[in-house]
Amino acid sequence: MRKVTLGLIVGNRGFFPDHLADEGRKDMIAVLEKAGFGVVALTPAETPFGSVETREHAKKCADLFRKNASLIDGILVTLPNFGDERGVAETIRLANLNVPVLIQATPDNPMRLSLKDRRDSFCGKLSACNNLTQYGIKFSLTKRHTVAPDSPAFAADLFEFAAVCRVVKGLRNARLGAIGARPVAFNTVRYSEKILERSGIAVETLDLSEVFGRIAKLDNNAQSVQDRLEEIHAYVPTKGIPDESLMKIAKLAVVINDWMIAGEYDATSIQCWTSMEEYFGVVPCTVMSMLSNKLMPSACEVDTTGAIGMYALALATETASMLLDWNNNYDDDPDKCIVFHCSNLPKDALVHAGMGYQAIIAGTVGVDNTYGTIEGYIRPGRFAYARVATDDVHGNIRAYVGEGEFLADPFQTFGGAGIARIPDLQGLLTYLCRAGFEHHVAASHTAPIGQTPAHNGAIASALNEALGNYLGWNVYKHG
Repeated sequence: MRKVTLGLIVGNRGFFPDHLADEGRKDMIAVLEKAGFGVVALTPAETPFGSVETREHAKKCADLFRKNASLIDGILVTLPNFGDERGVAETIRLANLNVPVLIQATPDNPMRLSLKDRRDSFCGKLSACNNLTQYGIKFSLTKRHTVAPDSPAFAADLFEFAAVCRVVKGLRNARLGAIGARPVAFNTVRYSEKILERSGIAVETLDLSEVFGRIAKLDNNAQSVQDRLEEIHAYVPTKGIPDESLMKIAKLAVVINDWMIAGEYDATSIQCWTSMEEYFGVVPCTVMSMLSNKLMPSACEVDTTGAIGMYALALATETASMLLDWNNNYDDDPDKCIVFHCSNLPKDALVHAGMGYQAIIAGTVGVDNTYGTIEGYIRPGRFAYARVATDDVHGNIRAYVGEGEFLADPFQTFGGAGIARIPDLQGLLTYLCRAGFEHHVAASHTAPIGQTPAHNGAIASALNEALGNYLGWNVYKHG
């Protein structure tokens, strides 16, 4: 996991017990460090107990945060007692980091409500949130109004908030590369670059003619080509794939990877159908699969907003994401469907991955021109899904998110595919049709191979919070 660093604000109020602020700071730092977070916080040498109460305290804390702005992914406000709501709001305003903010309040013990030990943070949290709202500062809340720092409930809150921080930081100033023109037959993936730019997402293009031209200048024996060829053989079994096709795939990988490094792109969308096959002689699926497997998502048919959904999921889950078609019903089960692509799915998402050819396009351009697909069934497990689209009529970005489960139920097909079960799938599909969403959806497992998801539902909630609350997009969260 990429380490998430939080700026910590310890709220305090003078006529409440000081020892609670002192203990609260120590307890919270211990919890964060144990969970793998970096922490930037005032020390007791800088303010009483390293807490924030007055404007002078707020200025010191804000200065500390600004000095560490490049490190801080989010801000955590902990209220071990009532806290000073102005001090919290002033700190965040003066720091001006524009990062997610989580508000936590420590619960009281009903048998210890004397002047010596009462916290009143239950009440103080309302005051803090009221002031943040007045200041126009966006914030997130724990699932329970008060929650102990060392509790499983707060561990779940932190897991979700870390995902929020990664998604917000990753999508702000994200750079996407679009390779080739949108195929005529894919009106569904049209989008507005200008609307994306208003959210800080840049899209830069590369024509397929330039890709093919750069490939033509590469020597078969060039070290970069041989390195990519070796990487491809190590990635998946390539038995039965012609050497000529593997060489073309290796050269395509060199050109795309070099272009991505030079342009500092986070994700890509690539034209395939059927220009790549007719005029170059392979599909780009292997190259795209390898990129997605490295958490550098790559979407087909220049589906750039599909790539944004993939990137958001990769940031949230830290697992490889894929772009799928909502493709087929599964018998008469209303909550199951078959998701499919032909395919460029990352191998970490599959039970067994191997290289093959694109059976659909082969009927038109011939098998010899369609080698390079990555085939296999999606491994069972919990998954999150997301779709991002630009609403050109209303000038904004919209999205939907949710979670489901990939199953091991029997079916038979080519390409890359899986059985998905989603509660009230029919309701979701009705919403997608009514709202005019695309047939593509991004998905990723919510935990790496061999691991159980830490908190069911947390990824969808994190995406909803990141995209809706902090980025200001119009988000529908299913279920």
